[in-house]
Amino acid sequence: MLQKREKVLLLRTFQGRTLRIVREHYLRPCVPCHSPLCPQRAACSHDGKLLSSDVTHYVIPDWKVVQDYLEILEFPELKGIIFMQTACQAVQHQRGRRQYNKLRNLLKDARRDCILFANEFQQCCYLPRERGESMEKWQTRSIYNAAVWYYHHCQDRMPIVMVTEDEEAIQQYGSETEGVFVISFKNYLDNFWPDLKAARELCDSILQSRRERENESQESHGKEYPEHLPLEVLEAGIKSGRYIQGILNVNKHRAQIEAFVRLQGASSKDSDLVSDILIHGMKARNRSIHGDVVVVELLPKNEWKGRTAALCENDSDDKASGESPSEPMPTGRVVGILQKNWRDYVVTFPSKEEVQSQGKNAQKILVTPWDYRIPKIRISTQQAEALQDFRVVVRIDSWESTSVYPNGHFVRVLGRIRDLEGEIATILVENSISVVPFSEAQMGEMPVNTPENPWKVSPEEEQERKDLRKSHLVFSIDPKGCEDVDDTLSVRTLHNGNVELGVHIADVTHFVAPNSYIDIEARTRATTYYLADRRYDMLPSILSADLCSLLGGVDRYAVSIMWELDKTSYEIKKVWYGRTIIRSAYKLFYEAAQELLDGNFSIVDDIPEFRDLDEQSRQAKLEELVWAIGKLTDIARHVRAKRDGCGALELEGVEVRVQLDEKKNIHDLIPKQPLEVHETVAECMILANHWVAKKIWESFPHQALLRQHPPPHQEFFSELRECAKAKGFFIDTRSNKTLADSLDNANDPNDPIVNRLLRSMATQAMSNALYFSTGSCAEEEFHHYGLALDKYTHFTSPIRRYSDIVVHRLLMAAISKEKKMEIKGNLFSNKDLEELCRHINNRNRAAQHSQKQSIELFQCMYFKDKDPDTEERCISDGVIYSVRTNGVLVFIPRFGIKGAAYLKNKDGLVISCGPDSRSEWKPGSLQRFQNKITSTTTDGESVTFHLFDHVTVRIFIQASRCHSDTIRLEIISNKPYKIPNTELFHQSSALLKSELVKEVTKSVEEAQLAQKVKVNIIQEEYQEYCQTKGRSLYALLEEIKDLALLDVSNNYGI
Repeated sequence: MLQKREKVLLLRTFQGRTLRIVREHYLRPCVPCHSPLCPQRAACSHDGKLLSSDVTHYVIPDWKVVQDYLEILEFPELKGIIFMQTACQAVQHQRGRRQYNKLRNLLKDARRDCILFANEFQQCCYLPRERGESMEKWQTRSIYNAAVWYYHHCQDRMPIVMVTEDEEAIQQYGSETEGVFVISFKNYLDNFWPDLKAARELCDSILQSRRERENESQESHGKEYPEHLPLEVLEAGIKSGRYIQGILNVNKHRAQIEAFVRLQGASSKDSDLVSDILIHGMKARNRSIHGDVVVVELLPKNEWKGRTAALCENDSDDKASGESPSEPMPTGRVVGILQKNWRDYVVTFPSKEEVQSQGKNAQKILVTPWDYRIPKIRISTQQAEALQDFRVVVRIDSWESTSVYPNGHFVRVLGRIRDLEGEIATILVENSISVVPFSEAQMGEMPVNTPENPWKVSPEEEQERKDLRKSHLVFSIDPKGCEDVDDTLSVRTLHNGNVELGVHIADVTHFVAPNSYIDIEARTRATTYYLADRRYDMLPSILSADLCSLLGGVDRYAVSIMWELDKTSYEIKKVWYGRTIIRSAYKLFYEAAQELLDGNFSIVDDIPEFRDLDEQSRQAKLEELVWAIGKLTDIARHVRAKRDGCGALELEGVEVRVQLDEKKNIHDLIPKQPLEVHETVAECMILANHWVAKKIWESFPHQALLRQHPPPHQEFFSELRECAKAKGFFIDTRSNKTLADSLDNANDPNDPIVNRLLRSMATQAMSNALYFSTGSCAEEEFHHYGLALDKYTHFTSPIRRYSDIVVHRLLMAAISKEKKMEIKGNLFSNKDLEELCRHINNRNRAAQHSQKQSIELFQCMYFKDKDPDTEERCISDGVIYSVRTNGVLVFIPRFGIKGAAYLKNKDGLVISCGPDSRSEWKPGSLQRFQNKITSTTTDGESVTFHLFDHVTVRIFIQASRCHSDTIRLEIISNKPYKIPNTELFHQSSALLKSELVKEVTKSVEEAQLAQKVKVNIIQEEYQEYCQTKGRSLYALLEEIKDLALLDVSNNYGI
């Protein structure tokens, strides 16, 4: 029987008045306790998660412990933790969404022995707040009362330890109830976990940081920064238009002086501003950190500044550059922070000499974050000297207005500086990527497929699915050696003469039930992460490389779309969606399919399915397959032509062939001419994604997951237009159609690199393609600019994208709705789907950044040991693609590298090129024009560098102890580089990146072996849980167009 109570909330309005709100609050006699000791286990609904039965006690943290020590409670060694609803709500309301989400993820994680108990809805646990009682005292009293109830509920069979930081509570409740112990968190760790050294050290670090904050607030320091305005003032100011809300984005190349606020929410719609707001200097930034949601006040126009146009290596160069900035832009100052998006930061401790220079108080150390955009962090530790050669994780606790730097605490050690595994771990932490193996609970949900117990199609599924095994010729076309085949194709002539085209996608959702342990894990990961030398999969290998891989000659479940097309015009007459059973007849690789398309049938010997056939069968099957590939290609040409007519863009992409070794790792990437079959497969996938988008939107107009690509801002195209103009081309950017046509026409017959660079610039001007919920956007905003489609989603890769899993479930629900059947499983509401889309978009950005950073790491490690003066590979041809006030940006086609080349060095000397075109440094000056820059020496010599000029550059590495190493370029001649080996010149950047990864990995292994450290490149847990080394690039070819629309981060402060 429910009991009704009233809960009174006091809220403050924008005008400052207090508003009293009364809410109904219902209490229940039975709330899930999640304990195996529950006396009513049969009636206790625990959603599958129970506390471990092998613990000696349960531990219940007080609200303050959850707030301050959550990272210790995350230790897997700590078991039997009961988080009370009261403590969780305190975190939500007082610590913000980021920490609350960490707590939610911890509770959802099947690997962690912890549960949530809804004490405020349990009749015997709920305590109303007494008159005059502080919120803090009420929270502690409620949690203690719930702990006592829980002990008695478990029939006094399991001791309860409540940990709190409230000394009064320890005195009051410590000996009140037998079996319920109340102690401090530090005492708990010291007495119950004496061997858990890492947890105790972390606890000491947090305690020390907190004491220093308290002492600092009591001391009367002068203010370093203005105080932030109260929340109600900020909200009222945003509403009135006086203040502007946005996300702080620090320029990593000028982190001390230049940051920008990108408008967000109502500010972006109501404001007249068309550009970001410049925040100039640390004082104006007012303790906000990169990624924070801030509130900005615009400065008067006479105080506006412009962004610096000079190349800059690091912050120290900013102050000395003396370069004139560009046109003034809206400039402001931060007056408050709405949301602190602080995370784990990787830092480096100062060297011995730097510690001594910081002063005698060696306990307080300024550590330097790996990310240039984060300010130095002050932490308290006595381990500074021991940790100076390591990458270390820290967290920020506070940033008071009296402190120049934020205060933080030490969390854990990652690895040695410049050690490959340590640097990879750094990249993962910096992008908030967790790569723990799949848990036993998650693997326990997976189907079995072994020689002793092979997986088979079930009779029930045979009844419910359309069986295509005998009626359709189904085949896949993939890179050579590809294992994770998530799409296949079919085409056939129908009885009425029309053509049927089919796209068949692995039915992942059959094996991944909604809200199962593996579903929650896949949702958290959101995507497969591809690094330069390894990948971290979204799903276990039993699915991604086996039962959800549509391999040749085996039965598999699929979700299919089949269109009936007109026999001549290929106009779509009908479409069918549904679950199917398929058996792929051929697992073709791209080159074989292209050879068959071109009429070269000798390639048949390389196709395994033809090897054991007699001549007559072989000829009949070959004719059938060749017809199918030809028909598919013909259909794809028509579909592509239709999209081209609407303005589909062909942006910069990579065409490679993947060779895998016997362990299925990448052995090589072979450059080749683009094949038409790539376009054929891609067009079929785009068509499927488009039609699924239409279907799920029609069925669920307010809760469908689609992918939008908004049109770019026209001002972002200005550099593209100017660069094209320098070569005599006109780029019309008024629409995607005019842009596509202009790029097609901007071809220099003497230099194909020009078109490649122009397409790259067009890519950089693009907005991000993003997932969204249809209930949060007007229909006119659904459009995908790059693909020229009114509605688009991702459906074709559920093995490696969680968005596709959501779309599969939506499609199945749409089919059930159409058939007036019950929809299995709850669909996400618009609000929940919008939150999920934000998470997936965030994880996709993390995947892009980590991939880019890992490639840069390998490039630097590859060139680091090369002598730039003697090594042939360190000298290369480069193309100038942007001009700055003190140098140029250069693209090196041979390696696919972009970098800065200075024309003025730190000594103030400028570059000069003599009669032999060799460069040297001399006194002089630089003069920058629209599309060129001229260097003139004091003795009258001058040299001019134009956009798209070919120059000879030397590649070298600028080493950094605290940050990632960076590639630097030096122009050694103003003439193109004549490479001795012409074959090498034609190698693609992708080939050389592959060689580069292999060479670096090999040298790292040799160095480790020399130190007698045994290292297995593919560890056992990687193989077992599919955290594989060796990047599978199956996805690359399918996603060329989509990757081109991703956010391209600006490496040189452009």
